[in-house]
Amino acid sequence: MERRKFIEYSSKSALGAGLAAATTNVFSKTKTVAPSDRVRLALIGCNGIGWSNLNAVLKTPGVEFVSLCDVDQNILNKRSAELEAQTGKKTVNVGDFRKVLDNKEVDAIFVCTPDHWHALPMIYGCQAGKDVYVEKPLANSIEECLTMVKAQKRYNNVVQVGQQQRSGIHWQNAIAYVHSGKLGKLRMVKAWSWLDWKGTVPILPDEPVPAGVDYDMWLGPAPKKPFNRNRFHFTFRWYWDYAGGLMTDWGVHMLDMVLFGAKAGGPKSVVAAGGKYAFPNDAMQTPDMMNAVYEFDDFLMSWEHTIGIGRGPYDRSHGVAFIGSEGTLVVDRSGWEVISEYDPTNKLMKAYKMTPVPLQKSQGDDRVAHTANFIDCIKTRNKPICDIETGANVAINAHLGNIAIRLGKKVYWDSINQKFINDPQAQELANAHYRDPWKLPVL
Repeated sequence: MERRKFIEYSSKSALGAGLAAATTNVFSKTKTVAPSDRVRLALIGCNGIGWSNLNAVLKTPGVEFVSLCDVDQNILNKRSAELEAQTGKKTVNVGDFRKVLDNKEVDAIFVCTPDHWHALPMIYGCQAGKDVYVEKPLANSIEECLTMVKAQKRYNNVVQVGQQQRSGIHWQNAIAYVHSGKLGKLRMVKAWSWLDWKGTVPILPDEPVPAGVDYDMWLGPAPKKPFNRNRFHFTFRWYWDYAGGLMTDWGVHMLDMVLFGAKAGGPKSVVAAGGKYAFPNDAMQTPDMMNAVYEFDDFLMSWEHTIGIGRGPYDRSHGVAFIGSEGTLVVDRSGWEVISEYDPTNKLMKAYKMTPVPLQKSQGDDRVAHTANFIDCIKTRNKPICDIETGANVAINAHLGNIAIRLGKKVYWDSINQKFINDPQAQELANAHYRDPWKLPVL
């Protein structure tokens, strides 16, 4: 079966959930790009973070974008003109990502769509023999995360997840310090994001679809809804149909560092509380304030976020605090430091248990380093610094917190079998629910 026909056919899902399993050998294996070759890229989703990723990866020698894809023709025209002005080269511009996968000139794709559109381009991209850079969070459901891991394993593509802090030098140094054991016994890790720049989302009426927008394609597997500007472009992230609010936006970045530093997988249980306290009557569905507590085997992790206030814990708007018996390491995007515990046997002199570490400032551009790592792995076939398992683990942890708050109860997680324990309600929220004709392949 020709690739174009297969991809079009798979989108219609005439064979249902068993389609992908029945077509394992349709595509040839991922080709290796020689180190001396130029890597030819395509960008799927050209607004916001997609454009940031494009400009970051262009700083790596030996790459070029040969195709751009977006369902909003207005964005597509704007970005293609800007890219041509930067590089002097024209690109093949399309509105349907399947045409990108059919393009034999494309070695790798950047999936920078809204969250509900991460899974299918990534899975079909792997089937089509493309290497994939997929933005965070990995997917909009736990089931999608698990299927995407299976796709990478089956087709053996290079897949980098866009959690660029993994490539940040000061983040790596901070985590190395945590791993050194100098903080003593790790008891609690706090992660947070307080956004003072984010305000209310005013209620807007539904309206006709703007000219140049393929809205049905934008919705894709999400439920059919009338067009509303609040659900489109940046503010999509405040609606459960497409994303998970601050927990899956900023949460995956901060929780990723928690799991990295604590060398942790999945929790045993999660409980969460919160709601719309800052702007109770606006259009946003996801909570503007939330606290979640994760129970692991030998430590607790807490997540908190709020909108409209910026002075968070340790006077930082975002960050992670590793709290040990000897001291606390605090890290955010500006740098990291270590605050020592006082020696309880010598309180009068305020003696420290350990030597404090003053602020170690950040250095370099994490996104440039992260996209460069992806290009290097395309050439060498090495594992990326934020591989598919890493991206899936943190996305699943974020979804667990959201599921706990949506159900209003403590949930129990089996991290070995990747499912909830005796909780059909929670498991239902973990599953992907796709609108016809789109189907999530079963691999």
